[in-house]
Amino acid sequence: MSDTMAKKKEKKEEDNQSIDEIFGKQPESKLEIDPDTGLVEQVFEEPMDLEKQLFTKNHNRAQALKDLWFEDLQKNLAEMKGSEEAKKEMSFMMIANNIFDLMMGCVPDELALELSFALDNTIALSLVNKKYDCDLIDEERKAISIVKREDYDTDDDFARALEAIEDHWWSIGQPQLDMRSASDAIIEMMKKYGLND
Repeated sequence: MSDTMAKKKEKKEEDNQSIDEIFGKQPESKLEIDPDTGLVEQVFEEPMDLEKQLFTKNHNRAQALKDLWFEDLQKNLAEMKGSEEAKKEMSFMMIANNIFDLMMGCVPDELALELSFALDNTIALSLVNKKYDCDLIDEERKAISIVKREDYDTDDDFARALEAIEDHWWSIGQPQLDMRSASDAIIEMMKKYGLND
């Protein structure tokens, strides 16, 4: 290998290392830089690990947000008047509000709108689960588990049957909810917190 080729290879390796250091190593993709043009290309070597991207990184995100907000938050709380309990509650409300603002602001409007509806529904669902000490998603899974693929001629027929049972389950009275329907209980909880205005 000529000296020029060796230097180009070494330069490319150095560039890749510096990019990895800046962005962090991602097992699902890597960045390649053309040493002649300087163009950067992201190459996916394997499918993205959704569990890691959506949930496992949350500890790291929390650490980053702590570094971003904690010091200013503590200063604001120190200047507040009121009991320690009131300050703790205000601390939680400020953090939650900032996280929601960050989430809604980091995606295009149409995605933010969809995210906001899904988030409101999920919060209400979680509050219903807490109020009635149940897990509606788990109960729904049990209900639709009676539908078996072998009972249907085609995948489409099977999918339609699953959808029909699922829709029906959410609209009928549930023993865990004192015979309220899950949909009604969630809508009522959304109204309580002004999430369906």
